[in-house]
Amino acid sequence: MRVALAVIAALGAILLFLLASASANTALFAENYPWLLAINGIAAVALVVLVGLQLRRLRRDFKSGVFGSRLKSRLLLMLSLMAVLPGALVYGVSMQFAVKSIDSWFDVRVDAALEGGLNLGRSVLDTLQAELLEKARSAALDLGDDAFVSPSRLNRVREQAGAQSATLMTLSGQVLGSSSGELGSLLPSVPAPSQLRLARSGRGLALIGDAGDAGGGGLMVRALAPVSSSGLNLDPRILQLTLAVPLSIAKSAESVEAAHRDYQELQLGRVGLKRIYTLTLTLALLLALFAAIALAFFLAERLARPLLILAEGTQAVASGDYTPRATVEASDELGVLTHSFNSMTHQLSEARAQAEHHRLEMEAAQAYLESVLANLSAGVLAFDVRFRLKAANRGATAILGDDLAGFEQIRLQDWPRHETLAGAILGGFARRGDEWQEQLEIARPDGMPQALLVRGTALPGAGGGGYVVVFDDITRLIAAQRSAAWGEVAQRLAHEIKNPLTPIQLSAERLQIKLADQLTGASRELLDRATQTIVNQVEAMKNMVNDFRDYARTPLPQLEALDLAALIGEVLGLYENAAAAIAALPAPTSEPLPPVLADANQLRQVLHNVLTNAQDALSETADARITISMVQDSGRARLTIKDNGPGFPPQILSRAFEPYVTTKSKGTGLGLAIVKKIVDDHGGEIRLANNNGGEITIWLPLAVQDAVRGI
Repeated sequence: MRVALAVIAALGAILLFLLASASANTALFAENYPWLLAINGIAAVALVVLVGLQLRRLRRDFKSGVFGSRLKSRLLLMLSLMAVLPGALVYGVSMQFAVKSIDSWFDVRVDAALEGGLNLGRSVLDTLQAELLEKARSAALDLGDDAFVSPSRLNRVREQAGAQSATLMTLSGQVLGSSSGELGSLLPSVPAPSQLRLARSGRGLALIGDAGDAGGGGLMVRALAPVSSSGLNLDPRILQLTLAVPLSIAKSAESVEAAHRDYQELQLGRVGLKRIYTLTLTLALLLALFAAIALAFFLAERLARPLLILAEGTQAVASGDYTPRATVEASDELGVLTHSFNSMTHQLSEARAQAEHHRLEMEAAQAYLESVLANLSAGVLAFDVRFRLKAANRGATAILGDDLAGFEQIRLQDWPRHETLAGAILGGFARRGDEWQEQLEIARPDGMPQALLVRGTALPGAGGGGYVVVFDDITRLIAAQRSAAWGEVAQRLAHEIKNPLTPIQLSAERLQIKLADQLTGASRELLDRATQTIVNQVEAMKNMVNDFRDYARTPLPQLEALDLAALIGEVLGLYENAAAAIAALPAPTSEPLPPVLADANQLRQVLHNVLTNAQDALSETADARITISMVQDSGRARLTIKDNGPGFPPQILSRAFEPYVTTKSKGTGLGLAIVKKIVDDHGGEIRLANNNGGEITIWLPLAVQDAVRGI
């Protein structure tokens, strides 16, 4: 700002010098007036910009409520008034003095006299032109019927008109005759072809110009009139009369015009001088005003600087910033105050650092706790004292299959979903106190039951109170326990039942052999029928025991990368002549399904069991169809086998994977149980559903982990 002020002051001094020089020399002023005006405009704009920037910054600080901006505004206003009021007074007096002085240099009567003389000279010349043109028209009428006009005739025309010369010419400027009678010498000046055509198209033309050599200098009036003729074969002709303006009149007109022109130049200089003085005084006023405003800003900033430092410091402390502020090196009270403020902020910074350390420790502990809760496989729900949901971890949303969006504004008893779980939580705290545990089953949308182990704990009132509910999905655990129990039962059955079956069968066959020859008629038929019944039932029991043995002794799968689509195509080749139409649907995307991690032999057994059950379910269905589809689903391969049969009965759907649960009149019901065990051993998942027919969905892990990460 100081550099700008120095530059503007130097520029103002230069402009004042130039303007003063121009006012003393009118010619110099008239020649360089545009440049001086442009430089003055640039200087004025620069002043306005600098002052505007300062005022804009002050206005921004004032609107923002910056401490000290009001003080700056008052100081600026007072100092500006102190400079503007006297400056405006001096400016007004100087302007009046300059304008009156310049106006006194010029006399209005002289201006009017020069204007009158100039008009009088113009009137005399106009009168001479009109009279000569009228005489030329009259002479042209007299010459109209003559095909040839002699010089003597033209001389008479000249004498009658009182003209200096009379010339007859064509439209092209060719002289046909002259009042001198000598065509080759002393020919008068010929008008331009455009002037001749203009005179021919109208009633004539009067011109005034320099007399040249013919007139001995001065002015000459020229009248051109068309010569009309009745003959059809005569070319158009123009009569020219010239008359020299009296030398006294010409000189008087020229002197009046020169005097008027000089006076107009003086008048122009008069206006320029007024502008010069106006610009000079205006520039001086602007420089004074700018200097006053700059000084006001300088003084205001110097006085308000300590207060601004304290204001910034208090605002920074309020926002949590305890960085030491700049101090004022002064021995007065404001300087001591800034040093004391820095000491206070240093102490506050140390206290804040300790508080921040404790806060970070608490946040780290809280983040660790949140990370543990988020990565727990168990579901965790936190409620306030009014049973409104406050938090739910990922395990809870995964187990419930619901993101619980919007449940924070709903009380637990008003939940639109998961009514069974909500009722169990409310009943547990109402009936069993602050700590309880309960196992319950909730229905899934696909009809399969879900077993949950729910634990509830009331939080202490010192921390705000509330309730925490932790629950685990034990569906697969219960299924595994049941599978293990059935495996134990199968082993005991195979051991306890199969051993006596063979002696029973052999004894029955021996009785038939020994007694067959001793009995006749109905007794022998009874013996044959009884022994055959014993043999058949023993064989059936052997088959049942073998099935239970196979279920209990299912070997662990030998996992390897397997092309699931190729395996399905191989299995479907065995069902080409099946009663139901079996088709594999194409994948919805062009990318092939990555290999799965599975045992090919056990997966064939799974497919055979599922397809056999589907065909049995479609035995009484017309247009029986079975479809198989494969897609990639959340990093796993999803295999869906769907038929258009009656579907699964509701009472069977929840227990279909348990041994000896079947809708068939014959069979042990171990097919789906074996399928479930094989899928579980593969680390997969299987679900049943009714979707316009029976539907079995199997999820298997992918073998290529890169493909899993790229999904």
